[in-house]
Amino acid sequence: MKTDVLAIYALPLIAAFLFYVVSRARRTKKDAATLQESLESGLTEPPSLHPEFDTSVCIGSGACVAACPEQAVGMVHGKAQLVNPSVCIGHGACAAQCPMDAIELVFGTERRGVDIPDVAPNFETNVPNLFIAGELGGMGLVHKAVEQGRNAMQTITQRPRSKHMLDVVIVGAGPAGLSASLAAKEHGLRFATIEQEDALGGTVYHYPRHKLTMTSPMRLPLIGKVKLGEVRKEALLAFWTDIVERAGLEIEFCNRMLSIEPRNSGFHIKTQKRDLDATHILLAIGRRGTPRKLDVPGEDLPKVSYRLIDPEQYRGQHVLVVGGGDSAVEAAVAISEITGTVVSLSYRGKAFNRIKPGNRKRLDTAASESRLRVLLESNVLNITRDKVTLKHDNRKFTIANDAIIVCAGGVLPTEFLRSLGVQISTHFGKTTQVPAARPKPRLKSRSS
Repeated sequence: MKTDVLAIYALPLIAAFLFYVVSRARRTKKDAATLQESLESGLTEPPSLHPEFDTSVCIGSGACVAACPEQAVGMVHGKAQLVNPSVCIGHGACAAQCPMDAIELVFGTERRGVDIPDVAPNFETNVPNLFIAGELGGMGLVHKAVEQGRNAMQTITQRPRSKHMLDVVIVGAGPAGLSASLAAKEHGLRFATIEQEDALGGTVYHYPRHKLTMTSPMRLPLIGKVKLGEVRKEALLAFWTDIVERAGLEIEFCNRMLSIEPRNSGFHIKTQKRDLDATHILLAIGRRGTPRKLDVPGEDLPKVSYRLIDPEQYRGQHVLVVGGGDSAVEAAVAISEITGTVVSLSYRGKAFNRIKPGNRKRLDTAASESRLRVLLESNVLNITRDKVTLKHDNRKFTIANDAIIVCAGGVLPTEFLRSLGVQISTHFGKTTQVPAARPKPRLKSRSS
């Protein structure tokens, strides 16, 4: 009788255990294959903030794997590992779920350093009253940028105010700048928000049409908690536009910041339209900086641009896209889908080692269907009104051309930040934390 009772209770437990063992073995095999594919494709460099795992502490619970919606984290030989680094977007959900604190979120790798301004937990730099939030500080995620902009304003709210100048000037109208502007208005701060573009959205504004982006739930000052999930560029920009209108925010568009200099226990900010004086500054200007140029004859022609807005505008044209990252591949593939286009993609490298697997598949498909010509190890030499000359495989040749899109990244405002006295560290997979106390530097005037 006892044997029968034990069997009744034991069999389900044994079945559950076997199911767990088999499922885990399958997942481990799949993760090992994903890791091998990443290594063979050269996709081993995380684009931004990412986890590093202490295998001596990891117990292999798999909590971090379950918490990663991008499936960047997997289990290999019983330990957690970043098996698909190129898709990691740095939200840190894996670290939050680890029961053993075996995960540290870091910038950069041993091979590729990332320059990040040093900021305190309240996002203030070593320059007193100068704050940095969002992508410029290394955090490109929308919900994190929103949180940083909001928290920076919370700190400023608690400080003494001057009757003779603004409490804060917010530079940039991306997610961090908009969140900061909402918080400044909520707390009754006297502030101005300037944006060099003709529309809000920051980096999102420069995405191609219909590009999908994913946002986590976030809390916006004056608005409350919002949840968007996976949305297209246009829907996200429409959301921000509606928020600005509902909150009655005033944003000075097409107004570029020219210089910052210390004055009267605050800052004097020179812009294209007017001069501003404030006790605090929040820089939320993103990391794309000034577009990196090719520096070749003819680059000043109107047909040369540095971002894709609408693939449809290139219908029936010969288009050359230059670059080796995701933005270049996405632009070339999108344009190749428009009827009548002849698209070439030029990249100076031997392989596209920095693109996401999904973009790689779309690129391979477009190339195999002859919708797109890929020119590796090639460089643009000269641009004319209807042609472009390239060097490829040690030979020069000229192709018909109506438009060129250069997606070579941006020249980051590192030197501008250093001229202000902001300390910048190059991270090679080290901790993101910085000391709270720093010496006060001398500020110098510098145009950006």
